[in-house]
Amino acid sequence: MFKLACRRQFASALKGAQNSPIRQSLIQRRNLSIHEYRSAQLLDSYGIGVPKGNVAHNAKEAEEVAKQIQGDDMVIKAQVLAGGRGKGHFDNGFKGGVRIVYSPREASILADQMIGHKLITKQTGERGRICNSVYIVERKFARREFYLAILMDRASQSPVIVASSQGGMDIETVAKENPEAIITTKVDIHQGVTDEMATKIAEELGFSPQCIDSARDTIQKLYKVFMDKDATQIEINPLSETSDHEVLCMDAKLTFDDNADFRQKDIFNWRDTTQEDADEVAAAKSGLNFIKLDGDIGCLVNGAGLAMATMDIIKLNGGSPANFLDVGGGATPEAIKQAFDLITSDPKVTAIFVNIFGGIVRCDAIAKGLIAVVESMNLRTPVIARLQGTNMEQAHKLLDESGLKIFSINDLQTAAEKSVQFSKVVKMARDIDVGVEFTLGI
Repeated sequence: MFKLACRRQFASALKGAQNSPIRQSLIQRRNLSIHEYRSAQLLDSYGIGVPKGNVAHNAKEAEEVAKQIQGDDMVIKAQVLAGGRGKGHFDNGFKGGVRIVYSPREASILADQMIGHKLITKQTGERGRICNSVYIVERKFARREFYLAILMDRASQSPVIVASSQGGMDIETVAKENPEAIITTKVDIHQGVTDEMATKIAEELGFSPQCIDSARDTIQKLYKVFMDKDATQIEINPLSETSDHEVLCMDAKLTFDDNADFRQKDIFNWRDTTQEDADEVAAAKSGLNFIKLDGDIGCLVNGAGLAMATMDIIKLNGGSPANFLDVGGGATPEAIKQAFDLITSDPKVTAIFVNIFGGIVRCDAIAKGLIAVVESMNLRTPVIARLQGTNMEQAHKLLDESGLKIFSINDLQTAAEKSVQFSKVVKMARDIDVGVEFTLGI
């Protein structure tokens, strides 16, 4: 009952964190997202229809790309890994990350307004994301627009194809307002997408008779990309039938399983770390699982389950976690130092809760590392340490005798309470610009 209550309260509390819940952040962490122009290049290499176009990294390149398209009706798209680009705005005041252009010169002017500036959308939050390139494509006119996605379904433990005749709009809205418009087809991983299955999907979507064969071919090729490249999701919105009866993927969002990076090196070389949080990128390089949140209590934990439980109990006691940080099984002094660097780089942090289970690494070794880190950093932020496991008594003694602002507490509930109390005191002291000293009487 306690666990269920914790989860419910924590899930609710995290809805505003980084403009997305913790679950969404964790999903993003294990999936590589690539830019739209990269997705189009990959689809084109499989013989899948995409609008003619190319990427440009500056205004001059944009003009050259527009000339190569040889038309006077094009679309220029800011390459930023976020949804809602068309309705977004840049930090220089320019509005719209997706615009129609009618000449190479206009493409150059708009590219200059986009490249090097941050695009702010509903998904990015006010911080926005930097636009380093634009994708310029020929403008195609669709007779019909559909939605098609391929993803893994945990319930059936198989790939599924999710399709809808209502493409070009938010699929979540379609599912909520018109659920009967959603077609879900399970795929037998041993048989793949058969001609019969792909034809049925194309017909149910509403492709015209002269496009059924092309639509079937596109669906089968998309599934081949999904399987060949260890994708976790392929989303085409819209999948269009044009006025001249072409079947084209007008916009594509592809994500890939991080666990497959060893065999998908070409794909993972496309990773754009400028679209990711700089601290999270640095943490990944150090082997740490780190996700920044909006709270003020830094968390340093070993094990994802314990990390979630730690954030749950902080929230249950009226506090707010500043991060998810799992140092893994080897909570070494080096890992602790790197973790503290990440946590303390956030100026909002007013207390740090260290919750470590000493199994592979002894608690006394962790305590020594913790003391060394706090001393070397001259850290003034209070640290609440709960070290459980091998040699925990020695660890408790080392921390108590260190003379530092490290408060060793064995009970999880008590440790969480103190973390929240200390955080509130430090925050009040900062607000009125006074120093504060702590003693622990429990």
